[in-house]
Amino acid sequence: MLIFHSIRCKTAESIAKLSKVFIKLGSGMGKSFPGHLYLRIGKMECVNYLARKLNIGSVIITGTNGKTTTTKITALLMANDTNITYNYESNTINAIVTGLLTDDKDIGIFEYGIRDVKHAIPDTVCRIVDPVGVVYTNVSREHSQVAGVKNPFEEYLKAKQLLSTPMQRGIIISNADDPRTTYIGKEKEKDVKVNYYGLELDIEDKTPLTGDVFCPICNSNLTYSKRYLNHRGIYQCSCGFSRPEPSLKLTELNTGKDRWQVKLKGEVFNYPTGEKVKIDFPVDLPAFGVHNLYNLLCAAITYISFTPHPERIEGTVKEIANSLDLSILPPGRFEIFQIKGDKMVGMGQGDNGDALKANIQFFETYLGQETASETAFIYTTPDEGEDEIFEDHLSSIISLNPHKVYVVPGRESIDAAREYYEIIKEQIPAEFYPVPHEDMDRRIEQIKELVKESSQRYIMVSGCGPEQYMWGNLKNRLKEEE
Repeated sequence: MLIFHSIRCKTAESIAKLSKVFIKLGSGMGKSFPGHLYLRIGKMECVNYLARKLNIGSVIITGTNGKTTTTKITALLMANDTNITYNYESNTINAIVTGLLTDDKDIGIFEYGIRDVKHAIPDTVCRIVDPVGVVYTNVSREHSQVAGVKNPFEEYLKAKQLLSTPMQRGIIISNADDPRTTYIGKEKEKDVKVNYYGLELDIEDKTPLTGDVFCPICNSNLTYSKRYLNHRGIYQCSCGFSRPEPSLKLTELNTGKDRWQVKLKGEVFNYPTGEKVKIDFPVDLPAFGVHNLYNLLCAAITYISFTPHPERIEGTVKEIANSLDLSILPPGRFEIFQIKGDKMVGMGQGDNGDALKANIQFFETYLGQETASETAFIYTTPDEGEDEIFEDHLSSIISLNPHKVYVVPGRESIDAAREYYEIIKEQIPAEFYPVPHEDMDRRIEQIKELVKESSQRYIMVSGCGPEQYMWGNLKNRLKEEE
């Protein structure tokens, strides 16, 4: 039986690797088809055969927001020190297996998206890949419809937790400022090392929370002494649950128009050496918002946790951070750019409350002496049954208080978009443009025309919609005309 299993795994590997010769690896099926083929031939049982070939092991990065950017930066850092394989944007088990179909690599850095247990099979992925690291960016309420069925937030959080539940070795990396990821880390401290990361900055999110945040232990409301970004901050509960001391902190933020400087400080357990590494040095980086400070910090602690060359940490982090620019962001993610007529446009996906709020706060840094009342907001709505997402969005839009809101369906349901519009117009002047999902090109053109015809100097466009197909194309079409 073992001989048959070995033959099957090797056969699957040979055929899947051959398929990579005929597929140009890039976006789309190129990142997942070889893995899909391997799983069809070798089945799930053969994945561990591939995973064991990595000298250090696999690191899986998950969360609601920031997975792709964090994975990209982590890969840049790790590649400076060792031989890596990685995947991002195509965040499935097929893509992870495609990344494992390689030779002579030390570590794998893989993005993995999870919305529910049935479709993401997180605990199964953990068992077959046997990662040495699972990394959590944050957990927020997001797109709640999975295959047409509403996925309760509690089930969504449980699915994220299951990705690390089977782990009995390695490190979990958890956002200390997020009570939900802290809960996941605390639950695993008895089994594995947990490295926490967080901010220690003189900044504060003064806008209202988008939705109540409950203690994951006793379900009481958490009390915040400081919030850095929506539900991320310094918190505690009467039951004793509280934000842990971060292993790696980001401190001393100095902001400029184009560049920011921060300091990384802490003591981080390094898996290859089995020892803690002291960190204390400044880093120069682009001015790309508090949400991306979290992505950089998460990538840095992941790199520090798994590099086999801790003596290179300071030089590598400084070099890579200094080389970053906004091209590190995925094609559909929020970006600020100027178009003809001196209009400043902030545009990109914000399909959950945390993401839209981060987009608004980033955009507000560019308003200068202008006020939000000089801003037009083009809002692309959630779908039917996603009232919680809309509630989070509405809270942030009201906080911005734009001159006018232009409502366009972001997903499939025009009826849902109309209902959301009726609620918005009771709070802020609004107009509705019911362009159907089936005519995405017309929807893109409608949004583009609204941007071009707006009398406002500042225009923000964000909400729900296909990340690359809608947001990527929309940004490209606006830029191409300049």
